Amino acid sequence: MTGTTHVLTVLFALASVAEAIPSSPLAFEHAMKEALAHVDGLLKSPPNNLRNLPPVIANPTTNQRTIKDGEIPRYVIDYAPLVHLYSEERYLPYDVKEYVTNLHVEFENGTTVPGTEKNMNIRKLGDLAKDYPNEFLIMTSNSNFDADPEWITGVKNKPSLIDGEIENAPATLIVVDKGNGWVDSYWFYFYSFNLGPFVMGAGPYGNHVGDWEHSLVRFYKGTPVIVWMSAHGGGGGFYYKHLEKYDLDPKHPIIFSARGTHANYPSVGQHPHDLPYEILCDFTDRGPLWNPTRNYLGYTYDGVKVHPSIGRNANPKHTGREWLYGDWLYFRGAWGDQKLPSSDPRQKYNIIGGYKYILGPTGPLHKNLDRIKPCERTKWWNFWGGCNIRTNIKWGVGVESEGNNCGNMFNHIRPLWLRKVINTVTWGGGFCFLVDIFYG
Repeated sequence: MTGTTHVLTVLFALASVAEAIPSSPLAFEHAMKEALAHVDGLLKSPPNNLRNLPPVIANPTTNQRTIKDGEIPRYVIDYAPLVHLYSEERYLPYDVKEYVTNLHVEFENGTTVPGTEKNMNIRKLGDLAKDYPNEFLIMTSNSNFDADPEWITGVKNKPSLIDGEIENAPATLIVVDKGNGWVDSYWFYFYSFNLGPFVMGAGPYGNHVGDWEHSLVRFYKGTPVIVWMSAHGGGGGFYYKHLEKYDLDPKHPIIFSARGTHANYPSVGQHPHDLPYEILCDFTDRGPLWNPTRNYLGYTYDGVKVHPSIGRNANPKHTGREWLYGDWLYFRGAWGDQKLPSSDPRQKYNIIGGYKYILGPTGPLHKNLDRIKPCERTKWWNFWGGCNIRTNIKWGVGVESEGNNCGNMFNHIRPLWLRKVINTVTWGGGFCFLVDIFYG
């Protein structure tokens, strides 16, 4: 089925919904369900070569697994995403080990957890997970993070121009066997601070200390199939073959980290999110290229236990470092300060943007690593619970965009002049937005 036929199908489905609006709520609900079911089955089904593959399993048995505990397959490293940081990024990646030495840990009521008042270190996080298994703990800054000290900005942690390594900020790799030949590799990127977006010229809003972002590459028998990338509690999934690749080693897909928020996208430009009419946007460009495979902490995870990497595909420059860091991944709590109270002069509130400073994020093991769908979770507006894996790149908009809003959906249209006309007519319009929701 061609891209043009897909588009017409979506329009017919939406038209049936529109016709039902004036009649009754029940008629509208019925029309919407039928339209979504039709679109879901017709447009969101995987490519023909994937439909007959065995299912992904959240908790496979030993016989269903293909990798051993602590074993990182070579293909996970070979096909790891490379990350373009924003060219003027103020808050760069940071080492979790060094980060925690600048904080102490508090209970939700604000009292300090004994033993964390001073000399805090990464290994204590594992101890806290054992000592307080039912408590939600909060890492809290020892100094004024709002003054942008070095441990917040990571100002020295820029990728090497030679090989993309960030020497003092390892990424965190967690490999999860999903059975039947499926393997998920999660690359986690840690930043000490998240600078939230500006809303209608005011802000930033949604700042928080500590920032975990991640990408997922899903493999079948060693072949990359899907790449998912996190953004603002949601994210986007794409078939691997359609993503941009690194010129010097085309196995690596390229993703782009947004200014301040570090949300991940597959293209350059301005990326609207969460609010209509481009009120709230992220910005990406071709800043320094980070290669996380040059410096990473490697683990496997079986749904219950974390296993430090062993063997030849552990990070060769830092063999055994995972054992020195201890059980830090089990820490149950927030990786940054509690939402500042309204009485704090640093705190501000905007009816559209929300609070300026909010609670820090939870860590990697709380990102639904046993997921069957590639998407971590769905947004509030995604009432049908869809996880749309795109066959088209979702381009940014604005002057820096390198594509058009309908992605490569029309690339196979012939003749070329017709493709150009359609691309021009749909540029930046609601047409592409509606198609993108269902078709991707």
